[in-house]
Amino acid sequence: MSPAAGSQHRAPALKAAAGGARHVAIIMDGNGRWAKRRHLPRVVGHQRGVEAVRKLVKAAHHIGLEALTLYAFSTEIWRRPEEEVSDLMSLMKRFILSDLEEFAKNNVRLKIIGDYARFAPDVVALVEKALTRTATNTGVTLVVALNYGSQDEIARAATRAAAKGPITPESISAELDTADLPPLDLLIRTSGEVRLSNFLLWQAAYAELYFTEVLWPDFTPEHLNDALAAFAERDRRYGGR
Repeated sequence: MSPAAGSQHRAPALKAAAGGARHVAIIMDGNGRWAKRRHLPRVVGHQRGVEAVRKLVKAAHHIGLEALTLYAFSTEIWRRPEEEVSDLMSLMKRFILSDLEEFAKNNVRLKIIGDYARFAPDVVALVEKALTRTATNTGVTLVVALNYGSQDEIARAATRAAAKGPITPESISAELDTADLPPLDLLIRTSGEVRLSNFLLWQAAYAELYFTEVLWPDFTPEHLNDALAAFAERDRRYGGR
């Protein structure tokens, strides 16, 4: 079989594995409750949550998703105790340092949405190094929402759109942080909560929503496959009949 023929057979297979989804987003919720149920410090829950991220990124690569967007650090997290915010910053730095070469090797492109410039200079430097290191990769795009809030994103996009001409849904969409990504197909939230928590509000207009009781540290590639299987059964009409 020629390489070209192999590629033609592989693409539909990967698309089928993803249930037809190109872009999946996840609200990673439940780290604190996971730790509390085990009488462990919250930071341990966050550490296990990072392990879940690693497994999901590998799964997304093998399944053939084009983009996986993870809600890592909302604008509201600054309200949490200073110690917890510091723990999250440390975990993020360790994650970037330990996984950057793995991303590069697996052709993963890193993209950040939100205002990460508010973080400490050493964190900003690490993020920018990771963005540069993976910028030309052509595999799955790992989108990490850092200091992100959807209402803020929409306000920023509308301001830029207004400066260029009439405000329309199309002009706002073109200015969103996610403008270069495929449309959002599936939004998953773990831990049993059933709200969007200021995450991808514009992008989720016609996305399918999937809620699971599983706490984020326990969320596995098998759970992702379950969500994609449920997605594949949905009848997406986009407001039509």
